[in-house]
Amino acid sequence: MFDPREQQPALDLTKAIQAADNYSRSCHVPCRVIDPMGKTLHLSVPEPEQTKICEFAGAVLPGGGAPDPASSSNIGRVSHICANAHLYGSYQAERFGGQYVYFCPLGLTHWAAPIMIDESNVGALLGGPVMMVEPDDFLIDELVAKNGIHADFLPELHRLIDDVPIIDTARVHALSELLGLAACALSDESYAELQIKKDSGDLQGQLWDQINFMKMFAGKSDDDLAYPIEKEALLLEKIELGDKAASQEILNEILGFIFFSSSGSIDVMRARVVELVVLLSRAAIRGGADVEQIFGLNFTYLGKINSFRNIDEIAYWLSGIMARFTDQVFNLTNVKHADVIYRAVDFIRKNYMNRITLEDAAACVYLSPAYFSRVFKEEMGCNFNTYVNAVRVEAAKKLLMNDRVALVDVSTMAGFEGQSYFSKVFKKFAGVTPGRYREARGKINKSS
Repeated sequence: MFDPREQQPALDLTKAIQAADNYSRSCHVPCRVIDPMGKTLHLSVPEPEQTKICEFAGAVLPGGGAPDPASSSNIGRVSHICANAHLYGSYQAERFGGQYVYFCPLGLTHWAAPIMIDESNVGALLGGPVMMVEPDDFLIDELVAKNGIHADFLPELHRLIDDVPIIDTARVHALSELLGLAACALSDESYAELQIKKDSGDLQGQLWDQINFMKMFAGKSDDDLAYPIEKEALLLEKIELGDKAASQEILNEILGFIFFSSSGSIDVMRARVVELVVLLSRAAIRGGADVEQIFGLNFTYLGKINSFRNIDEIAYWLSGIMARFTDQVFNLTNVKHADVIYRAVDFIRKNYMNRITLEDAAACVYLSPAYFSRVFKEEMGCNFNTYVNAVRVEAAKKLLMNDRVALVDVSTMAGFEGQSYFSKVFKKFAGVTPGRYREARGKINKSS
């Protein structure tokens, strides 16, 4: 099946490159231009050292090592994991009103702004990499290992991370806003509509309103519009197994069913295709895609369905949906998880001294608490509360080295609610009580 992304409106690459160069020189941070599939088309770098880690990662990550055609722009070698990270950032920026700050699998901070033409994402401007906090060696080692980088490469990665500039959060968000203005200047009115869609309310409710409207519009009952249940079950199964080729084949079969069972009626076809979009949504979500992301895409797509005049236009439109949903399920899940973990850890480290809950962290990364809890445990090897307590204990250890801080104050300053609970948790992690740890000046053998 053809790739609809090859036939979408074209990016004005000359203007995009000029915007990236001007942004990079003015803000003294790297800026790149990517296409709708995450491939880097141009990279502007004020100082070569700032992106050496990206070039190195592109060579050692799985899928890296292939020369990039734009290597004359200091792009070097790229990995599909890096490309997917940038694609994820551009999708999230499209979802969240035109700007999005995200973390790549190495924990480096980037920000994205999509370039929109005729309501299509034709590319994006990306800023970064930078660091918003001092690198956490343990976290980087853990997540880098999950991405398939051999341990022998870790010392070089840590050395190159030291060359990445550290920029405070406020400046990163200001740079993101400025990049959004540059992307807006390269876009048509579609960019302004992103903010409107972001504020459109309950997308899921609007989706089902649209579905019910289409059913009435076609004059057909639920039974008339139902898909073969065995095909739906098989599609869900293949997506859960990660079998992309088989999933695409089944989708094509269902699309053929729609065309041949509609008796040439464009109205009936529209209604049946709406049902297929719902099926794709369920499959994508069951396969691990973000619920709100999928419903947001649906609302965007379904708003166009009444404008289609023939089968070709519907097929093109539906293929675009398939491509985007496929990206969400098969290509971007691991990237999304890395971004979620880095954002959550950043949130915890900035707020551990206050009362924070799983729900607070889930809201920070735009996921449901249940889904966030599962992802966090899978990626970090421990549950959310255990990690928060570990961070608090490490903070308490530093405070205990200062004799002028009373034990009761250490407990409060480290975020624990109650002295007895603090002592219990501290002993569990450190092997001794807080008082004993202070007396020994931290020189404790936990096994003793």
